[in-house]
Amino acid sequence: MRRLLPLLAAACLAAPGARLLAQTATPAPASTALGLIPEPREGRLQGTAPLAGVTIVPSSNAEDRFTAADLAAALAERGVKVGAAGAVRVRLLRAGTPAAAAVLKAAGYAFTPEMRDEGYVLVAGRARVDVVGETGAGVFYGAQTLKQLVDGEGAAAQLKLGAIRDWPAMRWRGWQDDMSRGPVPTLDFVKKQIRTMAAYKVNFLSPYWEQTLAYPDHPLVAPPGGAITAAQAKEIVAFAKPYHITIVPEQEAFGHLHHVLKHELYSGLGENSNGHVLAPADPGSLPLITSMFGHIDSIFPGPFMHIGADETFELGRGRTAADVKARGLNPVYMDFLKQVADALKPTGKRLLFWGDIAENAPDLVKTLPSNLIAVPWSYDSADSFVRAIKPFTDAKMETWVAPGVNAWNKVYPDFGVALINIRNFTRDGQALGAVGQLNTEWDDDGETLFNSTWYALLFGAAAAWQPGESSIPDFQQNFGRVFHGDATGKVNLAQQKLIAAHALLRSRALYYASDWLFWTDPWNGEGYEAARRMRGIAPQLRTLAEEALKLTLEARATSPREHDALDALELGARKIDFIGMKFQFSDQVTGMYARAQQLAADTTPDHPSPGGMISDMSSMNGRLQDLRDGYSLLRDMYEQQWLKENRPYWLHNVLARYDAATRLWIERADRVSDSRRTYNRTRRMPPSWEVGLPAPDTTVVLPGPRPLTQQ
Repeated sequence: MRRLLPLLAAACLAAPGARLLAQTATPAPASTALGLIPEPREGRLQGTAPLAGVTIVPSSNAEDRFTAADLAAALAERGVKVGAAGAVRVRLLRAGTPAAAAVLKAAGYAFTPEMRDEGYVLVAGRARVDVVGETGAGVFYGAQTLKQLVDGEGAAAQLKLGAIRDWPAMRWRGWQDDMSRGPVPTLDFVKKQIRTMAAYKVNFLSPYWEQTLAYPDHPLVAPPGGAITAAQAKEIVAFAKPYHITIVPEQEAFGHLHHVLKHELYSGLGENSNGHVLAPADPGSLPLITSMFGHIDSIFPGPFMHIGADETFELGRGRTAADVKARGLNPVYMDFLKQVADALKPTGKRLLFWGDIAENAPDLVKTLPSNLIAVPWSYDSADSFVRAIKPFTDAKMETWVAPGVNAWNKVYPDFGVALINIRNFTRDGQALGAVGQLNTEWDDDGETLFNSTWYALLFGAAAAWQPGESSIPDFQQNFGRVFHGDATGKVNLAQQKLIAAHALLRSRALYYASDWLFWTDPWNGEGYEAARRMRGIAPQLRTLAEEALKLTLEARATSPREHDALDALELGARKIDFIGMKFQFSDQVTGMYARAQQLAADTTPDHPSPGGMISDMSSMNGRLQDLRDGYSLLRDMYEQQWLKENRPYWLHNVLARYDAATRLWIERADRVSDSRRTYNRTRRMPPSWEVGLPAPDTTVVLPGPRPLTQQ
């Protein structure tokens, strides 16, 4: 970390992004942390011992037998022999038994009331490891910690020795996967999510739907190939249960319903025709909601349902305008929220709702029904989120906070913002009495790859389990080793490089490495303005991305785990590098063409031909071909990454953009190549606009000199 600081500071120039980067890169003071994710409340580790193998002895409880099988499978995947002679004996014990009492007494630990639901004690010795929990969840979480106490693979595996006493700060710790706006994961990938997140002590998943859950009474709504059926939903629920993960289904019930209302049969329910918000006064609105949630209730047995109800921007702009003018926006919104809660009361479920609208009417919050759970959300890197939380905790309403992984609309998540957002929002939620954290992954752009988000998802898991303010530097130091088995630190450093790349772009008021920067045309409209801001930082941006890419490729060769996430990291680095290349090379081409025009106009004897300059722009080594190649290569890599986690549904909407961008640069390369033929025929170069180039910017620095050949 100390070696990294000077490099990152230089990369960010001293600009606005530097402050953010410093918060995520500054070394922590001397830490007593154990190097685990999440960090346990109490513990001491002293030395290691070779782990030739394990023999796992569960209690007679079925939950513990599953935990034993899960632990055995995880260690076997790492080459640790299970059931081998001379193996370390692992006992899974329930608190209250004589064996557990003896373990606790020897370790000097008490099993206190706050530990009951999910707490555990783990004692690891050279010949025996004991995990003690009062419940199946507690035993399971102790076993997950044991997985992290094993370093190395196969014959080189080592067991860290010591004792740990641990329990969570927040009762509900979960993540949301947006399954509506593009990517719809395969069942196998959802199971991968559940296995992985459970290993970091998360206990619920909230799949988000607008139109991609199949409803028997509304078969028109779900798109072919992009719907989760009832049978698939039940399979997810059954798979999650032994991992102690509750499924909290979210179906939007107020706003974000355009993909329902765009159908003419449903359009009449909207605030506006084919809009995105239900009209509260329409007699068909509540029946639609109760029909959808009745189906949800029948296939998801957990205690919660999420009704969404955020970003109802259309409310009051159409059919409800007169009511909103007479009573105000907040009362109209709150009244419909109450109607929804009353209509769904027969399900017996607690209902989560997004708190962004209600936050602005704290007095009305106190009138909401008791079966509602407020979920305030915010995704920036503010120092405090108290304002978003207090209207609900002051009203004595159960509250869960919702930070985010900051992946949407970006070619790779902006973890510099995400980690601060997660840390501060969760810290403030705990201080104000929030009992849950819902870490969000959105797909607003339809392009986000879930495998790119594990870094922030794991930090969210840590922040919800750990009390108070979680340490970002500790997490950043531990992530690569814990998640990937990377003992070199290269994965951690690669993530830091991409954090620095986002911060560098913010220093030029370009916000972050966005999809827009990736797709925009640097020779037209706002892309031309972005090109001006990119000048001077494109080489630095590319250096950071290419260093991250190099580190990732090197880490993949030695890291034994989670290669799909490394592939997503590689793709993110390549896309950020391409953003820099596109603006850098497109500037170079306009300058080269201007120079070629000057050479063509030169009437002195034996003057150089513009042909060499044209070759640098458009040939087998031309800058324009490089941009073509970049889009086509990234297209293939993106498609491969998509299909590792998602169904084919929606993919071609994204691939079409790659194809269009590739064609654009092919056409431009062809037109520049044609300018050579025009010169050879007429001894003049066409004006830049005629070949699709903007006028050159005199501030552009061309690449170093190269000899011009006579052609």
